Amino acid sequence: MIVAIDGPSGTGKSSTSKAVAAKLGLSYLDTGAQYRAITWWMITNGVDVDDADAVASAAGKPTIVSGTDPSHPTITVDGVDAAGPIRTQEVTSKVSAVSAVPEVRERITELQRSIAASAGQGIVVEGRDIGTTVLPDADLKIFLTASPEARAARRSGELKGADVHATREALIKRDAADSSRKTSPLAKADDAVEVDTTDLTLQQVIECVVTLVEEKRTAA
Repeated sequence: MIVAIDGPSGTGKSSTSKAVAAKLGLSYLDTGAQYRAITWWMITNGVDVDDADAVASAAGKPTIVSGTDPSHPTITVDGVDAAGPIRTQEVTSKVSAVSAVPEVRERITELQRSIAASAGQGIVVEGRDIGTTVLPDADLKIFLTASPEARAARRSGELKGADVHATREALIKRDAADSSRKTSPLAKADDAVEVDTTDLTLQQVIECVVTLVEEKRTAA
């Protein structure tokens, strides 16, 4: 059972995906963490992330390993725990530029497909292009949405007091970059189930997705 959960930042993708995977005994993969990881590696190794050619040339160098336990997802880069470093504001501000480079997307997409294929019990994969590009044959595709205001409030809360207005503007800018990139843009798959999380609690979203997965399992 492969479940693809896509959507922009602040819609509850990570919290929902981890909880659903744990509840249903599935593996979990945060694909955004992989793009953050390669971005962090580029910054740490002095690669100009605004130089697409330089990023493309270095795309195959780091070794990225993602743990798929939903209760304790991990990510390492060249054997170094990168779970904390990849969440800095510097990485957040640069990840769209790095992830837009075709060679980076090709490298990470190959890694994601390999992980999904080896998850014998099934997996929940969250990202921005899972249902459209990475795993177009996923058993169930879900696209989470929410109003910009709701997303900004959630994300600023996660960032412990960040300005809501500034966060909202940053999210809108990220949306524009992710949706307009030439390679694998953020988009809803034609056969995805859209779930608007604006007025739902996290628990309600989790229950909704669990129900969708169980219905798909029963139908199969």
